[in-house]
Amino acid sequence: MMNIPSVLKLIIALFFLAALPINVQALTPEEVFDKVKDSIVVVNTLDSKGKVKSQGSGVLLPSGKIATNYHVVEGGASYQVVRYKQLVRATLYAEDGDKDICLLDAKGIKGKPAQLGKAAELKVGVPVYAVGAPRGLDLSLSDGIVAQLRGGTPPLIQTTAAISPGSSGGGLFDSEGRLVGLTTLYVEGGQNLNFAMPVEWIDKIKPGRKTVAGGRGQTVWLKRAIALEKIEAWHDMIDWCLKWTKTEPQNAEGWYSLGVAFGNLNGDNEAIGAYRQALSIKPEYAEAWNNLGVIYGKIKRNNDAIDACRQALSIKPEYAEAWNNLGLFYGKLERNNDAIDAYRQALRIKPELAEAWNNLGIVYDGLKRNDDAIDAYRQALRIKPKYADAWCNLGVDYYVSGNRSAALEAVRELRSLDPEKADKLFNLIVPR
Repeated sequence: MMNIPSVLKLIIALFFLAALPINVQALTPEEVFDKVKDSIVVVNTLDSKGKVKSQGSGVLLPSGKIATNYHVVEGGASYQVVRYKQLVRATLYAEDGDKDICLLDAKGIKGKPAQLGKAAELKVGVPVYAVGAPRGLDLSLSDGIVAQLRGGTPPLIQTTAAISPGSSGGGLFDSEGRLVGLTTLYVEGGQNLNFAMPVEWIDKIKPGRKTVAGGRGQTVWLKRAIALEKIEAWHDMIDWCLKWTKTEPQNAEGWYSLGVAFGNLNGDNEAIGAYRQALSIKPEYAEAWNNLGVIYGKIKRNNDAIDACRQALSIKPEYAEAWNNLGLFYGKLERNNDAIDAYRQALRIKPELAEAWNNLGIVYDGLKRNDDAIDAYRQALRIKPKYADAWCNLGVDYYVSGNRSAALEAVRELRSLDPEKADKLFNLIVPR
């Protein structure tokens, strides 16, 4: 028989084991698909004659409702939900054109409701899976990562997981098979430009119909702004975003996009105004704080830049790019130890951030830590072999350290990337 002290020890051990965090094992793509496939349906939108007008995908929710995109059902006279060979007549329960989300009642539809996750808990770089029925065919899965989180909390999800025609309204799932978004749009020809609306928005959709502001939903505004950003058509992007912010003055994403366009045309004051407007609407918009910091740094308002980056990091402590920018502004004020700490934070979060390695090397150079600088530049070039600035910096350090042959090798690498910098480096190494 177990004595009392032994029983007590066992109880204590079990208590501490229960208190330990549970590491959830990420599912393979096949396991994710197997878990979620019974929650995905085809949504048919019919015209007044009963013919299929448009087609998309949908997700069966724990409430029993079917979630899909507003643009999938827009203009329909009636609706059908199809799962395998089961076809059920559906009725409109709620729709929100601005958010591009619609909820359908499809009584009797069989399936397994999706487990809900949270878009607000996603991080850039984590795997996600888009599952839908492109063109009404068999279910398909595409895998990718979260490429960017745009907006406030919850964010719009930008992903590398491909979205095909007919997949709109399908599910975006995390690595545990939880629904985190509804796939909603993609930019044709735009690598990584696939988007999903956050799952948290579904709870905000009220019964009935909400008309689209200004005749366009925010996905339409966003899609064109992103497409113009992709081709660097900054003047056209400004015109578009001015219309967007006039139509939807309380849309932070519109003001943010306007700031991006002005910033790329050196309209620094206009960019600051646009980012400030975005932040007055969504003070928790970390990306807007970060970009505001970049503009402040550009016009040498380094203390303001530091404050803006710190605001971004108070919202998103694991925001590697904001840590990198913070390091830049500390460096400009010769706060070298603070700069090093900021770059180290950026690299802790994102070890493959080549720009942070290069910037760290520059600070080491300023402190005469030549060997550390060389190591940092080589790390940057391991990640980004065609990084001209890093090759130039590395060549200078090799020359300073007396390694002339290595410096000349850097010149050769630099020649195809930036001939002008290569000539300057060569003239330093081999003076005439």
